Amino acid sequence: MKKYSKLIIAVIIALIFIGTFVFLWQKSQPKEVVYNEFTPQLDSIQKTTIITGKIEPRNEVNIKPQISGIISELLKEPGDYVNAGDVIAKVKVIPDMAQLSSAEMRVRLAEINLKQAETDFQRVENLYNQKLVSADEYDKSKMSLNQAKHERLAAQDALEVVRDGVSKSNANASSTLIRSTISGVILDIPVKVGNSVILSNTFNDGTTIATVANMNDLIFRGNIDETEVGQLVNGMNMKITIGALQDLKFDAALEYISPKAVESNGANQFEIKAAVKLTEGGKIRSGYSANAEIVLAKADNVLTVPESAIEFSGDSTFVYVLAGSPNEKNYERRAVETGLSDGVNIEIKKGLTDKDKVRGPEMITDDNK
Repeated sequence: MKKYSKLIIAVIIALIFIGTFVFLWQKSQPKEVVYNEFTPQLDSIQKTTIITGKIEPRNEVNIKPQISGIISELLKEPGDYVNAGDVIAKVKVIPDMAQLSSAEMRVRLAEINLKQAETDFQRVENLYNQKLVSADEYDKSKMSLNQAKHERLAAQDALEVVRDGVSKSNANASSTLIRSTISGVILDIPVKVGNSVILSNTFNDGTTIATVANMNDLIFRGNIDETEVGQLVNGMNMKITIGALQDLKFDAALEYISPKAVESNGANQFEIKAAVKLTEGGKIRSGYSANAEIVLAKADNVLTVPESAIEFSGDSTFVYVLAGSPNEKNYERRAVETGLSDGVNIEIKKGLTDKDKVRGPEMITDDNK
C-alpha cells in the first residue's frame, strides 16, 4: 500500500509541475494586439465653454434718507412690490440743539418784528385816513406788514422742519417719509424700527433704508478666461442654467465684454454681462448662482473621427488607416489636417474619406487585464 501511495503522490506532483509549465508557456507567448476601428462620419461639431456667475437685476437702487434720525415705522417688507413714490419707512427727527435754538430765536424775532409792523401800519393808516400822509407811504407801510407776516411763517416752517423734520406747508413732500425712487421689488431692508440713520452727504454714503430692483430686467454676470474671450462677440446666444432651478433654462444674449482683465486665482479673466430672457412662470431671485453655456465655434456637416484616433506630433497630426485585406490588419500612418474639436470628436479637413477605416486605441479584453 505504501508503494502505491508514493506512486500516486509522485504522479500528482508531476501533473502540477507540467500544468504550471504549460500555463507559464502560454502566458509567455506574444498575443495579437486588437485595436478599435472607426469609420469617419459626417456630423456637426461645436466647441462650447461653461461660464460660472450669478443672476442680478440690471437696476438695483439703494434708498437712503434725506435727513438724519431714528426709524419710527417700517411700512414694507422684503419681497413687496412698490411703485415709485411709495412710502417704505418713516423717520423721526432728532433735532440738533444748536439749530433748534437758532430756529426758535428766529421765530421770536419774527413775532417782535410783526408786532412792530402792525403798530406802524395802524398809525400810518390813521394818518392816511386823515389825509396827513401820502398814498406812497401808506403802501410802503402795508408792504412792510406783509413782509413781516411772511417772515414769521417762514420762521415757523423752519422751526418745524428742524424740530419735526416736516412743516405744515410741505407735509406732502416730507423728508421724514422715505419713498422708493423706482418701481420694483424690495430685495432687502437692512434697518429695524429704532435704528439711527444718517443722510447722505459729501462725508459719508448715508444709511441704506431699503434696496429696490426691477426683477423683470435681469442680467447674467460672470468671468471668462483670456484664452476664450477673443472668440466672443456681442449678441451671441447663451443658455443659462440656475443651480437651484435645475428644471428651468433661460436664453440670454451677450451684451457686454469688459475691455480690461482682472486677475483671479493667478489667471486673467474678463467680466461679461448677458441680458436674461425670462420665460413665463420662471421666477428668479437676485443672487442665484448660474452657469452659462456659450457656443464658441461650430462646424456643420463635416467629416469627423474620435479624437482618440489622432496622433499628435509637434504641429502635425496623423492617423493609422487600414491597408490591404481587412483580415491582415495592416495599418499605414497618414498625415491629416484637423479642424474643430469638441473634446470627443474632431473635424478632419484633409487626408481621409468616409470609406477609410481608422485605427483607434487598443481594445481592452479580459486577457489584457
